[in-house]
Amino acid sequence: ITVNRQMKNCVIGNNRQKTLLIDQGVIPRLLQWVIDDDVSIELRTEAAIILGSLAKGTEDHANSLIESGCVSVLLKGLLNSSLPFVEACLRCLRTLFLSPSPPEEHIYQDATIVPHLINIISKSICTQECITTIFANCCKTTDDQNTLCGNGAIAALAPLLNSPTYKVQMPTLKCFAVLCYKNETVSKTTATATYNGEAIPTLLVKLLARDKTSEMQMAAAKCLTYLCRGGALPPRSNIILMKTLPTLIRMCKKDRTLGENVEGAETLAYLIEEDAELQQVASISDHIIKTLADYLRYTDVQQINSRLSQRKVVNWSNELKQAAFRAFASLGANDEEIRKRIIETENLMEHIVTALSSTDIKVQVGAARCLHSLSRSVQQLRTTFHDHAVWKPLMNLMSKESEELLAVTSSTLCNLLLEFSPGKEVGIQPRQKTILELGAISILVKLACKTEVSMRLNGIWGLMNMAFQADINVKTQIIEAIGTEQLFKLLSDSNPLIVMKTLGLIRNLLSSKQHIDQLMKIYGTQIMQAVVFILEGDHMVEIKEQTLCILTNVADGDEAKGFIMENEDVLKKLMTYMVHTDVKLQISATSCISNLVWNEEEGAYNRQSKLRELGVQKLLQQLLSASDPVLFDKVYMYDKKVSQGFDVGIEEIVMKMLQVDAGEIYFIVLSECIKNTPKDKPRQQNRHINHAHINFDTFATTTKYQNTPKDKPRQQNRHINHVHINFDTFATTAKCHNTLKDKTRQQTRYINHAHINFDTYATTTKYQNTPKDKTGQQNRQLSKNY
Repeated sequence: ITVNRQMKNCVIGNNRQKTLLIDQGVIPRLLQWVIDDDVSIELRTEAAIILGSLAKGTEDHANSLIESGCVSVLLKGLLNSSLPFVEACLRCLRTLFLSPSPPEEHIYQDATIVPHLINIISKSICTQECITTIFANCCKTTDDQNTLCGNGAIAALAPLLNSPTYKVQMPTLKCFAVLCYKNETVSKTTATATYNGEAIPTLLVKLLARDKTSEMQMAAAKCLTYLCRGGALPPRSNIILMKTLPTLIRMCKKDRTLGENVEGAETLAYLIEEDAELQQVASISDHIIKTLADYLRYTDVQQINSRLSQRKVVNWSNELKQAAFRAFASLGANDEEIRKRIIETENLMEHIVTALSSTDIKVQVGAARCLHSLSRSVQQLRTTFHDHAVWKPLMNLMSKESEELLAVTSSTLCNLLLEFSPGKEVGIQPRQKTILELGAISILVKLACKTEVSMRLNGIWGLMNMAFQADINVKTQIIEAIGTEQLFKLLSDSNPLIVMKTLGLIRNLLSSKQHIDQLMKIYGTQIMQAVVFILEGDHMVEIKEQTLCILTNVADGDEAKGFIMENEDVLKKLMTYMVHTDVKLQISATSCISNLVWNEEEGAYNRQSKLRELGVQKLLQQLLSASDPVLFDKVYMYDKKVSQGFDVGIEEIVMKMLQVDAGEIYFIVLSECIKNTPKDKPRQQNRHINHAHINFDTFATTTKYQNTPKDKPRQQNRHINHVHINFDTFATTAKCHNTLKDKTRQQTRYINHAHINFDTYATTTKYQNTPKDKTGQQNRQLSKNY
């Protein structure tokens, strides 16, 4: 015992002596004393204290103890009935678990360890402090969280929030934070737990009081943040809106330490990341945008003492930058006005471009997140992004091994590939290469082949955006790069969103008559196999609807429509979907039939005859009783397209029109579905039937149809059963307006009861060409031919 005490006094505070003792092999001897039941408890306690002192040396000293099996020996020592000995073991374990490489796996190897730790946690102030610290540093995974929660950790920790000892409260708060982080089950269990009649969130709010230390306020705010993100507290509750959010914003101010500034901004970013209202409130709270902008101008690098008494260099400039970028990304996730205020920050884009080339991966990820958030803005893509070639450093990051970095950079790349993005356009920046020229296709194809779902989704999404309105050379490069085999794999993916985006890619590839015929001539067999594969599979309605739209595009080609007409199985499937219970599938299938039977095209009569023999005419007659106005209108329009082909019952249509009340003007196409749809030269015709006698040559100033231009070269007044309508110049309907004239003979198609011309589609309600939004709600670009 005397020798041990001398050894203890020798190593306290002296790393050199610790190194000498470790080199001389003292650790195994000390461990032997600790584990030997025949040795006096005083000697075993002294040995444990010396081990604890050695653990407080350098990182190498701690690693030597861990590698010598110290953790297992000390955990067994906790079973002893002597409290001083147990406390000595716990203090050494606490120090080891505070090291950069904590041995957390030892805690879960034996199923009895966690219950025993929880059982002895209330023995003394020392056991409370040490065990909460151990739990806070050994809880890394969801399984760890569930194990601790399942063994009663929450009930054991709750009383410690009211402990009068600061050294107990702080590790307890950290323990609650790691327990609830991204774990909905544990978060809800924590939120409903009580101590002395008070819920844990209420206890946490008390620790946000300004008479508490900044460290404690920050830790309590982090716990409440994780409870909110875990679904246990509503974002609009007073606890979050009036307590947690103001505390985090306060932590970002200049009167706090740099560490609190960084932690406050990071936690604020996480809290508001997915809630638009919290983003709005935060953006107008205490000049937070200006405060975060100051982070970008900080340049100092400082040294701090680590827990193992080593001098650790912290680059606070990088830490503050990455925190500010993350906070900006969350603030601007949804609101255009907030994005505008962020982008007006002095030299922000220069800071982002510089940060993307940083050697610090945290700074790179933060900058990429900020750029991704800003790239959701169509306005910024068309303005600010024109002045900064942000895609160049972004493309360089695509080769990094970090999964987090690759996920965010690939998401940003998807937005930069939208058709109005400067990175996609040629000649925007003199001597600047576009994304395509920087090898985007090969990068996206590699992503689409990865095993991670998010990577495959971003890869195929980017290819879909790249194919939009691309020339035939780009489309050919895409097909050759990804290959039909990989396309089939993506169409077989278990994730429906990946299947949808793969179909979107095929639609964008088959986007104009000339491209349709060229690509179908080369890849027609494989494309038709893919279509049949989807139509025969058990897929959601939206997937099958998009597949039918691919057939509609194929049917618009001069030669490509032969792939459908020569495949009786496909024709029968179209007929099946014409009478499907879902009206979206009916409309899509009927659209395809319409393109096949267009009367002015070569071979139309033979196609009409074949379809009549198959019974398509009877199906069209059945659809006259459809209650959906869009579907009913299309059936009528198809009759006019075919003209001398199918007769689906004009008299029957007119009689149905005459059933409305006297004086009411009844427009089928106007049934709240279409607005300002232009005339398609030379095929597109919007037809309406009503009880009113209207001459559209002179009709231009009424309440509902103002400023409709008169088409003098092709003006024709058509009459159907006493309904006087000029269809060639009629260009005002009820849901899609400001659509340009379609010169490619592409038929107007209906999606979700909306009349949309995808050749010129740019401003509809549901599918705007808006960039990808990663957070919850996502606006995604579709092809021009749906």
